Amino acid sequence: MGEIQRYKELFGRRIVEDDLEGLAVDLLKAAVANHGNWTGLWDGVLDRVRRLPPEGRSRVADGLVTQYHSEQAGPNARENALILLGIVTRDLPPHDRLAAERVALLDRISRQHSFWYGARYENLIEAELAAGRPIAPAVVATVRRSVLQHAYHNEDLVRMAKKLTEPPVNVGEAWADQALRDAADDPDWRALLVHAATATAAKPNAKWDQRATALTTALTTSLGPDRVRETVLTWLALVGRPRSLELERGTYEPDVNSAYDPYNANALRGLAWLLSLLPPHPDTARALGALVETSLKKVAGLGPRNPKVANAGVNALARIDSEAALAELARLATRVTYKNTLKLLDAALETRAAALGLSREEIEELAVPAYGLTEVGRAEHCLGEVTAVLEVQGTKAVLTWRNASGKAVRSVPAAVRRDHSEDLKELKAAAKDIDKMLSAQSERLDRQFLADRTWSYATWRERYLDHPLVGTLARRLLWTVDGTTVGYAEGALRTLADTPVTEGSEVRLWHPVDHTPAEIVAWRDWLERHGITQPFKQAHREVYLLTDAERATGTYSNRFAAHVLRQHQFHSLAAARGWRNRLRLAVDDEAPPPSRNLPRWGLRAEYWIEGDGGADYSDITDSGSYLRLRTDQVRFYPIDAPENSAHCGGGEYRMWLRDGAEPVDPLPLTDIPPLVLSEVLRDVDLFVGVASVGNDPTWQDGGPGGRFQEYWTSYGFGELNQSAETRRLLLDRLIPRLAIADRCTLEGRFLHVKGDRHTYKIHLGSGNILRTPNDQYLCIVPKSAPASPQTGYLPYEGDRMLAVILSKAMMLAADTKITDPTILSQL
Repeated sequence: MGEIQRYKELFGRRIVEDDLEGLAVDLLKAAVANHGNWTGLWDGVLDRVRRLPPEGRSRVADGLVTQYHSEQAGPNARENALILLGIVTRDLPPHDRLAAERVALLDRISRQHSFWYGARYENLIEAELAAGRPIAPAVVATVRRSVLQHAYHNEDLVRMAKKLTEPPVNVGEAWADQALRDAADDPDWRALLVHAATATAAKPNAKWDQRATALTTALTTSLGPDRVRETVLTWLALVGRPRSLELERGTYEPDVNSAYDPYNANALRGLAWLLSLLPPHPDTARALGALVETSLKKVAGLGPRNPKVANAGVNALARIDSEAALAELARLATRVTYKNTLKLLDAALETRAAALGLSREEIEELAVPAYGLTEVGRAEHCLGEVTAVLEVQGTKAVLTWRNASGKAVRSVPAAVRRDHSEDLKELKAAAKDIDKMLSAQSERLDRQFLADRTWSYATWRERYLDHPLVGTLARRLLWTVDGTTVGYAEGALRTLADTPVTEGSEVRLWHPVDHTPAEIVAWRDWLERHGITQPFKQAHREVYLLTDAERATGTYSNRFAAHVLRQHQFHSLAAARGWRNRLRLAVDDEAPPPSRNLPRWGLRAEYWIEGDGGADYSDITDSGSYLRLRTDQVRFYPIDAPENSAHCGGGEYRMWLRDGAEPVDPLPLTDIPPLVLSEVLRDVDLFVGVASVGNDPTWQDGGPGGRFQEYWTSYGFGELNQSAETRRLLLDRLIPRLAIADRCTLEGRFLHVKGDRHTYKIHLGSGNILRTPNDQYLCIVPKSAPASPQTGYLPYEGDRMLAVILSKAMMLAADTKITDPTILSQL
């Protein structure tokens, strides 16, 4: 305050003494001293200067030009001289003082994501506009982004930005650049883009829709709805591509080049809403679904790219009355983990279900399209003399071709490309849709264990066993029909003795917890005998029964306590399995434990965790979240019990009680239904098995400062958890079929592999390796997606660690053929 008053008095004396050249010097000194901040009370300091008559302000401007060129002026002084020049000369007759220098500074600004509202760069742009020159599109983009961030701080910036009406969307993103090219000479398209960019609300109101309808009508009248839709979908297909104009990124800033331009994000929301006003089309539903998923991809330091755009995509799908749109909503509901978007998806499906008088579960079942499949997992399409065969093989849809004589051909025949291009496009799109939906439906079915659903036999056959797409999954699972376990083989439902089952009343999804070990093994043999690979673990599913230790603790399980997990990997896994979790930040705050609500059972499961930032809090990200977590108890409460919470960095969990509520005790584990206990502990085992730092082969030194050496060793080579025990049982059956069977033996926790150089021990839980003669650690980092080893029949899909172990075994059995220098140096 004293500094501001001092400069105010100094400027007043310079004006009284008519020393306007000296005033220019003092202005620049003040700008450098206050780091170019002319906001708040500083703005009042400039009032005296702005009230000078035009001639006086011109003299101050000339003084600033002199100071700009002085030898003492550094980069900061020169930048502030340009800004002050714009402030002082505003509304004066045009005079291009330092025009080239101003353009150069604007060019630098154009490579920024946004600028601080106190920088007053709007004065540079006002000066350019006063000189009659257009503002470069990249500068316009920076200004618009800055307004969205700082509009409430700088009214001058907002007023000036309203003058920048071109281009209608910001340059620098692939989709926007294409849109601007397509709209370059068409005022109707430009008007549509302008209107799209006004989509700043959560949902379109009637007025917005009315204007949008008028604009789309003008375009569809001249071009047709198909051309309008195809043009917009071409733009959306480019969303998420690398920026065409890369922006500068500060050291501690999020990755702005992977995020959406916030101004363009509004336009994307508007385009999504516009699409919902056009006639329904499968391509529209696909594009909106892809937009939702692309918008929720994570960006370093930021989180999801743009949840608002994702939400707009969901709202648009909800407004489209078509089978394809409903299918996308149902598919996204199984894939999306971001809470607010998932809430919108749930609401959209609930609304659609209520309108049809169905339950939420039923609408999800009925929403699965056939995608042109005319029988379970298969369809044939005649395109001229060529036959296209679309067939589901495991987790993928495969498109093959036969010529007129029925002979298979490797690639798409030229006649099909020439005469049936649209049909070919639809077939390829259907194959991609099937791949996505298969994954989503597999996850939905995997969640049915805890839903404890039952179906009438006829309904189940229609929606599951005989459904053209879902049937490819349902026919690889085990079910109970009126209490009798059945599987599908040789064209019929069959019992363990292969007796056909053709009718029934009630159907359930089979779970091993309800069956004896002998029966479970018998069904595993049955699946193998019939060559059935299950879409996920069912017959081989881990069963977690109460231990003596858990009976002793009574109300909590310590089975998965004292582990160290990578926080962000755990967070993603928890969301994918239906658990609610908050990232632990290194701040003075509390958070509830990760929890999963189980409405069918009236229960809530909790897994207690705490952040681990190290003694000096060095193990945190730039955004302040812990890199790692430490784990503790698993507990169960009534679903409506008050929430527990604890400090993010550790400490006792305690129940938050509001409005006079009474504390609720955790439930005895003996009261938890065996299926619920088993499935919840299986989730937690998955979290530990995937996210534990003990799985990292590069951490043999114990990680940062060696803090985790003891844990890494005990986990990486210690006792097997339940999933690793299941893996061991499977390997016992697989190894005799391997080409390297004579070099492999299973002993305790390890697969022993005899190479020509050494003998190796691969841990069945972590995949870590020890080599002879003295159990020396061998570091082999697996590929992110290891190739499936050629082992012949596998009973289930989805065990990545099994693929890692087998690929390492194949490599080490032929260790003289290893060429990787990193591995060779350890041998």
